[in-house]
Amino acid sequence: MRALTSSVPLVIGDQLTDASTGATFDTVNPADGSRIAAVAEATVDDVGRAVEAARKGATAWQRLRPSQRARLMLRFAALIEANKDRLAELQTRDMGKPIRESRSIDLPIMIETLEYFAGLVTKIEGRTTPAPGRFLNYTVREPIGVVGAVTPWNFPAVQSIWKIAPALATGNAIVLKPAQLAPLVPVALGELALEAGIPPGVVNVLPGRGTVAGNALVQHPAVGKITFTGSTEIGQEIGRMAAERLITASLELGGKSALVAFADASPKAIADVVFQAMYGNQGETCTAPSRLLVERPIHDEVVELVRARVESAKVGDPLDPETEIGPLISAQQRRSVHSYVTSGVEEGAVLVAGSAEHPGDAPGRGFFYRPALFADVTPQMRIAREEIFGPVLAVLPFEGEEQGLAMANDTVYGLAAGIFTRDVGRALRFAGSLDAGNVWINSWGVLNPASPYRGFRDSGHGSDLGQSAIESFTKEKSVWARLD
Repeated sequence: MRALTSSVPLVIGDQLTDASTGATFDTVNPADGSRIAAVAEATVDDVGRAVEAARKGATAWQRLRPSQRARLMLRFAALIEANKDRLAELQTRDMGKPIRESRSIDLPIMIETLEYFAGLVTKIEGRTTPAPGRFLNYTVREPIGVVGAVTPWNFPAVQSIWKIAPALATGNAIVLKPAQLAPLVPVALGELALEAGIPPGVVNVLPGRGTVAGNALVQHPAVGKITFTGSTEIGQEIGRMAAERLITASLELGGKSALVAFADASPKAIADVVFQAMYGNQGETCTAPSRLLVERPIHDEVVELVRARVESAKVGDPLDPETEIGPLISAQQRRSVHSYVTSGVEEGAVLVAGSAEHPGDAPGRGFFYRPALFADVTPQMRIAREEIFGPVLAVLPFEGEEQGLAMANDTVYGLAAGIFTRDVGRALRFAGSLDAGNVWINSWGVLNPASPYRGFRDSGHGSDLGQSAIESFTKEKSVWARLD
């Protein structure tokens, strides 16, 4: 892995190359607003070059024995582990995530995911069916060929591997278009894939604009599958474009997740988990439990415990290992988050922690935002209905299981939900009734590459993890053989 320089290339085939037009864009450190590097800005022509390289790379990749592909993926994982400190720092500088999270959460998830999918390479099997008469019928799972992937800026490292690993495990090549706001780690991963000995063209990385490189990738006739993580609005556009081409699309989109806390649960345990789950990564997490529904008897105690934890949180330099909350990704994102805080105050919610006064956009100060906590929130308020994507938690009281469940499901989203209770029967009833793709009981955010991670309704569909990914990243062929 080469050291970061003042310029960051595209990764196409076996080349680290400039964009076809020579155009670049700056990537900025959100902690102080300073320029980190000039990044090559991919064009439609560059997408064409990358897809052609991916077609050739897929052919070479598929000719390798499954055990060879698995060994190369494990070598890729080993290189990520060898460079984990540099990758963690690169991500933190590029998008503001506290270094403690980059090191202890994101990098281990990446390595574990690659190792899991390397283990699946030799276990992709077809099946035989009870065919009528003198016939043998069997199925085989074949690679799609070229996968197009578009990743977000809030988890640039993890999301890149969540796309790359299943694509490679199933015999495909991938063209990855990372978010323009956080391209550094995805480009570094493209370089490490080449260093690991993965054939040229199997992993291509094209930083650039979504409206240019992203759209061109989705619409390229040689791309057979799209996997996208990002906002619901853009996901809907990508889904429409994929549908017009009759190709599959995995879409992991936005969320407005509810954590339902019952009075028999520990208020301290609830507050501790909510703080980490909601304010980690500055709240820029699609599964953040931004709606905390608390049963009346413990409502005030939980609010006070969360308030104390929020007000004591260390907000500051994300490279400081003690920092708990770093900067938001951009000044624009900070303005958007603050508009929701202003809205909450105007609609009558009580701002228990945080400030209704905008911190200002002074040069050199970065895009920090003090975490906010609202109480006395009603389900109709904007802060209870819309995805904020920042450190803003809305607490809503409820009474009884029926009301708690109705409030939790009262959203267009369906990405995640959770329950805190000591009653096992209630927990399982709730888990079965919550309309969300990921449900946690007495916890939040637990992940495993063997388990699918998906949304319902406006949170999208399809999964890039677990056995579900084998179906998603392959095409099933049915073969009939006459036996006489």
